[in-house]
Order: sequence, then C-alpha cells, then structure tokens
Amino acid sequence: MGTEPPVDISVVIPMYNEKGNVADLHRELTEALQGMGRSYEIIVVDDGSTDGTPQALQALAASDPCLRVLRLRRNFGQTAAFSAGFDHARGKIVVTSDGDLQNDPADIPALVLKLEEGYDMVCGWRKQRQDPPSKRLPSWFANRLISWATGVRLHDYGCSLKAMRGDVVAGLRLYGEMHRFIPAVASWMGVALVEVRVNHRPRVRGTSKYGLGRTVRVLLDLFTVKFLTAYGTRPAHLFGVMGLASGGSGTAILVYLAFVRLFRDVPIAGRPLLLLGALLFLTGVILVCFGLVAELLMRTYHESQGKPIYVLKELPPAP
Repeated sequence: MGTEPPVDISVVIPMYNEKGNVADLHRELTEALQGMGRSYEIIVVDDGSTDGTPQALQALAASDPCLRVLRLRRNFGQTAAFSAGFDHARGKIVVTSDGDLQNDPADIPALVLKLEEGYDMVCGWRKQRQDPPSKRLPSWFANRLISWATGVRLHDYGCSLKAMRGDVVAGLRLYGEMHRFIPAVASWMGVALVEVRVNHRPRVRGTSKYGLGRTVRVLLDLFTVKFLTAYGTRPAHLFGVMGLASGGSGTAILVYLAFVRLFRDVPIAGRPLLLLGALLFLTGVILVCFGLVAELLMRTYHESQGKPIYVLKELPPAP
C-alpha cells in the first residue's frame, strides 16, 4: 500500500492498447464512484501500450486528481499489472475490473455494499456473458476444473470485476497468470467470499487479448496454486506420502522376492518384478528426500522474509 492518506475505494484497472475505451471508461467509472459519496481513486495500470493509450490516460489525469496512471516499461501481462496496482492502492476497499468496458462500472456500488455485509471478497459472475462460444466454452470447463482443484466453488473465475478488503489485497502475491486465481489464493487466508451476478457487455472497440496459449498457461498455474494452497507450508507431507507409498510398495515386492529366493530356492534373477521393486523403492527414497529439501526451502523462504504462516483477522484492543 502507498504512504499517502487512505481513501475509501481504490479501483485498479490494467490496460493494454485500449485507446478507444479510455474516455468512456473514465466517464462511467467517475459517474459510478461519485454517486457513492465516498472518497476514491482510479488506478489505471498501462501495461506497455503502443497505441496511444498512455497519452490518452495522462490527458485525463491532468484534469482529474482522482485518476492515477501507472506505466509499466513493457507488456508484463495482466497479473503483473494488477500486482502493480495493488502495491500502490490506498483504498480500504479495492475493486478490480477490466479496461475493455465489458465489465459495467455501474455494478461497483452493489459489489461494495455486498462486501460491507461482512464479506472479505465479492466476485462478479457474468451469468449472461457476451462473448463468442470460442471463449465461453473453454471458460466453462476451466471454471469447473479450478473449482474442483481448489475447493473454492465459483461460476466465473475469469471475471475481473471483484471487490476486496484492503488487508486481503495486501496479503496477495501474484505470479504468472494468477490474477484469475485470486479467490483461490485468498482462500488460504480464510476469507469470507461470495459471488454476485454482474452485467456483461459485448466488446465494441479494440481487440481481445485472450487466446488458446493463455489457456495452457492458466492450467499450468493451476498446479502451482493447488500446491501453494494445500501444501505451501508443509511440502514434506505431499512428497512424503507419495514417497512412503512408492517405497512401501517396492519394499513389499523385494521382501516377497527375497522370501521366494531364500525359502523356496526359486531363482529371481531377470524377473521384471525385481526391477519394478527396485525402481519403486528408489523412487520412494528420492521423493522423501525431495520432500525434506522442499521443507527446508519453504522454511528458509518464510524465515528469511519474516513471512508468517498465519493471517490475523483482527487484533485485541490495546490495554
């Protein structure tokens, strides 16, 4: 978070080559936020645009002190842009959205009101999604896969329109394509989360930045998220269980073969079972050792950065 005075609401929006949407987005955001009667800031992160988006944003920022523009040196991706916005947000509540005007800024007040019912995060659900089937179908499968893998059940992981408490945002560390996994990453903190339906509009200007290549990266990041949320502070439990299962199976096979050779005088040389037992045993040893090394790495990571393995919801009052 920044060191400047806090505001009630920070809206963080990444933008990449959206010059045609800048003016309308700013106007709609301003109307929605001013109507709430609270202090606010709009943080637009220009992610290395090459079409004049930075110039359009700077022109608006010159006349609107509530608009803050962050410019990245090159196109780092949407996750990095969100992360930069989070680092500079001053809001007690942080709202995220896309910069293509498909998310409706008029939904922001409803998300904030829902958050203040006692939730830590409110996620948008584009129930009537205005995208072609080539985008909706992969998203449908991805939402169900992510929900199953992470245990955080949402209809729409890809919706960028979210409202979160500032302390939740402060604890997020995003990499790769993890901006779409924010609810799953935050679930490690024990957040109270809810999903609400939001309006979704067709894109009328600019071009979509999504493709099949991103789908592959999302699937790879899913493995990372699953590991971090389930075993991030105890990797030895994951690799140890697999190692014990493999090593135990290999030991059982080798013991059986030793019994056959010693007590029944049956030759075992050249048996595929002997090779299988040896491989399983060695694999088990390697996995257990790998788990111990991972445990040491994670402990070094937490201790070197003073990073706790817990998250406080609130502190007791000072005496």
